[in-house]
Amino acid sequence: MIQSMTGFGKHVVQLPTKKITIEIKSLNSKNLDLNTRIPSTYREKELEIRKTIASSLTRGKVDFGLYIEITGSETTSKVNSDVVKQYMDQLKAIADGDDIKLMEMALKLPEALKTDKADIDENEYKVIQDVLKEALTEINIFRSEEGKVLEKDFVERLNLLQNLLKEVKEIDKERMGAIRERLEKAVADVKENVDANRFEQELIYYLEKYDITEEDVRLKNHLDYFETTLQSSDSNGKKLGFISQEIGREINTIGSKANFAPMQQLVVQMKDELEKIKEQMLNVL
Repeated sequence: MIQSMTGFGKHVVQLPTKKITIEIKSLNSKNLDLNTRIPSTYREKELEIRKTIASSLTRGKVDFGLYIEITGSETTSKVNSDVVKQYMDQLKAIADGDDIKLMEMALKLPEALKTDKADIDENEYKVIQDVLKEALTEINIFRSEEGKVLEKDFVERLNLLQNLLKEVKEIDKERMGAIRERLEKAVADVKENVDANRFEQELIYYLEKYDITEEDVRLKNHLDYFETTLQSSDSNGKKLGFISQEIGREINTIGSKANFAPMQQLVVQMKDELEKIKEQMLNVL
């Protein structure tokens, strides 16, 4: 079952004097691109947190945020007056506003509050680890649900490609007959005696260059392999990407050999469906 790289997970725990919130968002990326926002108190735990996230989310552009809000009567945070004043001066230079509103905005900006607490509370950190695991579970559920939507779309487009391939096979005899007819007419227009046996041999050789039997078999196998890979236990977007490249090669070869307008029109439709698959493929884990 495939998973999407797009996902969102959030988990909140209320402690007696604090509210701990973890948010994880992810978008598509070739590799794991992890950005973290962690309070300075827990900065030394960043590497450990990164490892935990990387073990669960193998690919994607991931934004991680750890937010700790004091909800009790006691607090170790203090207003960083100098920083707030600088923010207010900068805000005044941008737009007019009364001091109260400017101060409200300044207090929401980084480093507006400072804390004297430097030591990590191990019990609190254990809670953070549990919250992180819950948030990772939520984002993976989200990714799986998105993966089901992608899988349904892939299956529909694979069925369209299978049907278009059947149409290609159905008109192939007509195509080869039309090519043969054009060649025979071209020879007849020359108005010279032609050795019938030699002409037939050359004609067979020429028609073999336009035969698409091998491409038809390989394309059918690639489409089946793509669908089988969709049903595998692991989500492997890179593997599906490689298979889609092989599908594209066979479609292109059929198009180059077609030399018949109705078949070329079908090839164009096949290319269009494959491009839609490739676009969605960018989101597969």
